[in-house]
Amino acid sequence: MEKKKPNAENAVNLKQKDLAPDTISDQGELMTTNQGLKINDDTNSLKAGERGPSLLEDFILREKITHFDHERIPERIVHARGSGAHGYFQVYESMGKYTKAGFLQDPSVKTPVFVRFSTVAGFRGSTDLARDVRGFSVKFYTQEGNYDLVGNNMPVFFIQDAIKFPDLIHAAKPEPDNEIPQAATAHDSFWDFISLSPESMHMIMWAMSDRAIPRSLRMMEGFGVHTFRFINAEGKSSFVKFHWKPILGMHAVAWDEALKISGKDPDFHRRDLHDAIESGAFPEWEFGVQIVAQEDEHKFSFDLLDPTKLIPEELVPVQRIGKMVLDRNPDNFFAEVEQVAFHPGHLVPGIDFSNDPLLQGRLFSYTDTQLSRLGSPNFHEIPINRSVNTVHNNQRDGHMRQQINVGKSSYHPNSVAGGSPAQATIAEGGFSSYEERVDAHKVRARSKSFMDFFSQATLFFNSQSEPEQNHIADALKFELGKVERVEIRQRMVNLLTLISVPLANTVADSLGLKAGKPQEPVNHVLGADANPADYKPVKVKSEIEKSPALSMANAPKDSIKTRQVAFLAANGVESTDFENMKKALLAAGAVVKVVAPKNGTLKDSAGKEIKIDMSFLTGTSVVFDAVYVPGGGKSIDALLAEPDAVHFINEAYRHCKAIAATGKGAELINQSYVGAKLKNGNADAKAGILTEAAPDAFIKAIAQHRFWQREKKDKVPA
Repeated sequence: MEKKKPNAENAVNLKQKDLAPDTISDQGELMTTNQGLKINDDTNSLKAGERGPSLLEDFILREKITHFDHERIPERIVHARGSGAHGYFQVYESMGKYTKAGFLQDPSVKTPVFVRFSTVAGFRGSTDLARDVRGFSVKFYTQEGNYDLVGNNMPVFFIQDAIKFPDLIHAAKPEPDNEIPQAATAHDSFWDFISLSPESMHMIMWAMSDRAIPRSLRMMEGFGVHTFRFINAEGKSSFVKFHWKPILGMHAVAWDEALKISGKDPDFHRRDLHDAIESGAFPEWEFGVQIVAQEDEHKFSFDLLDPTKLIPEELVPVQRIGKMVLDRNPDNFFAEVEQVAFHPGHLVPGIDFSNDPLLQGRLFSYTDTQLSRLGSPNFHEIPINRSVNTVHNNQRDGHMRQQINVGKSSYHPNSVAGGSPAQATIAEGGFSSYEERVDAHKVRARSKSFMDFFSQATLFFNSQSEPEQNHIADALKFELGKVERVEIRQRMVNLLTLISVPLANTVADSLGLKAGKPQEPVNHVLGADANPADYKPVKVKSEIEKSPALSMANAPKDSIKTRQVAFLAANGVESTDFENMKKALLAAGAVVKVVAPKNGTLKDSAGKEIKIDMSFLTGTSVVFDAVYVPGGGKSIDALLAEPDAVHFINEAYRHCKAIAATGKGAELINQSYVGAKLKNGNADAKAGILTEAAPDAFIKAIAQHRFWQREKKDKVPA
């Protein structure tokens, strides 16, 4: 690519045209720091060797991230839209063989936690159901200090080096000239960046998958993303990846459903989490670890330090070592959920970092952004951020200081306070970093072992079920269909050929294109003077062709706990049908809501008064997991006179949910699109449609979550 020379005349002309003094154009200019220093490499942070730790002296990285961290006041720049809850964690048995972390030793100890879930791209007022990565951050209030596991609901990330994080987020955020679109990546700037950053292709498969539109925050996995270290009492190091496995299993909503929920109930996830805890249905996750011995660091086809890679569970199984339970909602949303401050550098003895260059940059960024957002170096004194053990150090004063330190000494070493507070020995619990040998040149470079951008993207796509693969294709069609510049669309479909040619062709056909050969992407992952021949992208043969653990279709489907079931009913509903089904569903842990033509109460066939939870005006199928229509001639006649009741059935069918009826309830189904399928014999229990439904059969159907085989077969008018 030909380099454009700086246009010195342009700056002069701007003044001559009497433009505002701060109005400048970057067109044709070379990149500089804020001090005017020309930048040679804006792609790689300064490290001690290609795979070594990032260096504090990297003033270009620090300036770039500092400016980025201070771009917004007061909400978070990323992860602004969040929900949170209190709870506890208990380890199953001592992990002393691998780590000396105190909270991972005693199964009888409940360690308090606070968890914040979030979306990445949208502002605080955006919808919960945006297609997005979800933040999954846990603050452990341990006796050794606070430990923050700051992660996401996806195990990999878009970029390999922290210096590119501002660029990624700038590209993903609403476009700067018009602030459109909100909480969405379906626009030119995001896909322009992605199409020029092939390292992102693995994460794109995750972000376009059903993982990006979870049914509930309680039904999604969490990951630490990076490779960390466990250190045991003998100082032995092991590499570790962190996982959260939901007890309720992993489930998603349909894309059309997500769009409708965003309009009907944009607080869907927040409400779901709050209501579950209030009702006593406490969300639970098992804490899992993948442990790799220090000597096995280089045994895989991928690099453990590359944050765009995961360790397939078939190669290193996830050991489930404890459980987290969330059992208390915040008392004040702002004071707790908004003011909680996480940082991947909040460690306890026994847990340490790896040289992952994305992680290394985060260690600087988080403190800096908290200073901007919370306005003081004393953000650790806000109640939600306080350590459970008393803080003792020589840090003093500052805006909003709460702790009152007595005595005449605020320095170390001292004699006037008897040397207090004193340094802690390792035996006393003092933190010491793992003594990793570092012997390398200072370079701005990327390890050649990071240059495989496509193998794990292919592994992920090939591991998905057919419906999940269809959803990824549809997501790409939608997102790229919103892109206006044809050259960006073309670059993306060309890159997709390196993941799956059928996928690329399917997406290209929808866009009116033909997938071609990808351009060499190396110029976009290297500095200006790097030799592209030294850094050719490669596609390494993976150890396995498929990983069943990567597919949500293989998640356990043996529970309907907290599932929301709509009972469509009106006056005269058959009492036996209604009560028998309700009793069975409640016993299985589901939540039953009565949806009727109007609010208030209704009377069943036995004259019993039943509370109506919502009318068809406010109730909608998209917020329910299943639908049941009990019999009763008078009730069914009233529902047949309600077009919204028929639409309710059609929409639930379109979104592949279990639908059941008993007695005359089948007449309502027969009047819907679903009824036509029943008459043709194409819909039955295997497709999640049950007439004369026995409670056990309906419960089994709900537990399957969705019957995706209906999705492509039927174009339902709903």
